[in-house]
Amino acid sequence: MPVFFRTPITDATAFEMIEERLSSGSGFDGYFNVFGADDELTVSWTPAMSSAEFKEQVTDALRSTWQKARFWLVYQRSDSRNDLGINEIRNAAIRLSRSYLETAVVTLCMLGRVDNKSDLELIFLCFQDEAERRNFRVRYEGKFVPDT
Repeated sequence: MPVFFRTPITDATAFEMIEERLSSGSGFDGYFNVFGADDELTVSWTPAMSSAEFKEQVTDALRSTWQKARFWLVYQRSDSRNDLGINEIRNAAIRLSRSYLETAVVTLCMLGRVDNKSDLELIFLCFQDEAERRNFRVRYEGKFVPDT
């Protein structure tokens, strides 16, 4: 069984990484997705969309998520560690967080158009309560997660 949640970073570090890529001037494609108990939002970053427009939409969605669920865990996915795909990690996060109230799973993928050196793939697990965030870390972080 793979370890899904093994590279935690702080939300401040995640925001710095996002800002760095958005302000780099490099071309990116990607998407941003928020999966919550009652709704789902997806923003695709296509070649026609500017980085400022993508940033504005992502910022608004993250602010809205923060208002509902203020306690976050952020995990970074990387090919260099042979991590599973971002969708596999996202699906596991959704499945495992269903037992917590008002949890949102946020996925952000920024993929460089030229090469993968500046790719950024993040999963945010956003909890309504600090105890839920701690419980998730104790139960799943750095441990094998069963498929069922």
